[in-house]
Amino acid sequence: MQGKENSIKARNRLLASKVIKNLQSRKFEAYYCDNAIEAVEKALSFIPEHSSVSWGGSVTLEEIGLLNRVHQGSYMITDRDKAQTMEERYDLMRQSLLCDTYLTSFNAVSEDGILVNIDSVGNRTAAITFGPKSVIAVVGMNKVCKTAEDAVIRARTYAAPINVYRCSCSSNPFLHSPQKTPCLINGACGDCKTDDCICSYIVQTRMCKPAGRIKVILVGESLGF
Repeated sequence: MQGKENSIKARNRLLASKVIKNLQSRKFEAYYCDNAIEAVEKALSFIPEHSSVSWGGSVTLEEIGLLNRVHQGSYMITDRDKAQTMEERYDLMRQSLLCDTYLTSFNAVSEDGILVNIDSVGNRTAAITFGPKSVIAVVGMNKVCKTAEDAVIRARTYAAPINVYRCSCSSNPFLHSPQKTPCLINGACGDCKTDDCICSYIVQTRMCKPAGRIKVILVGESLGF
């Protein structure tokens, strides 16, 4: 088992080096951390004290504990999960588009440095594209794909079906709860147009403008979906 883990770590470092160079060529800031603990500290180092911070839905950010650390820090936080009504929730999501730092992950990254995210409402993809002064993305190496086309396929046929199931099982009354999508019924993408579809927006981010606005932290672990 130790040999397997060492082999995975070695491969991740080598591949991350290639991906980082390609991300940098596209004007992203890019970094590599061996594990989630290091990634959390790296992300926090980019967030000035007393600045405004927000985020969209992300299993990665939750499981590495970054959101808990932000809540414990000296930041002005916009957290949509604090909303008491759906109207308030949408207002908070709109406010997050003007925060100093927006936290996210990506559903997939191509080896040549193209970032792919899939979104239901569009709040995450909107914030990534324009609005917040800085975007910090934490991405597990399990999400690296050979090409941009492969990255889109991963987002639609792997990440989206799992996220649909996660949302359908959530106890959050304000979280969109899909019930009738093909991927919820049989686990496979059906390229649907149902009202419950969470694949409303599929965004490829291929360049960072202004340069350095988006910081990508690759992590040598399997994180998120």
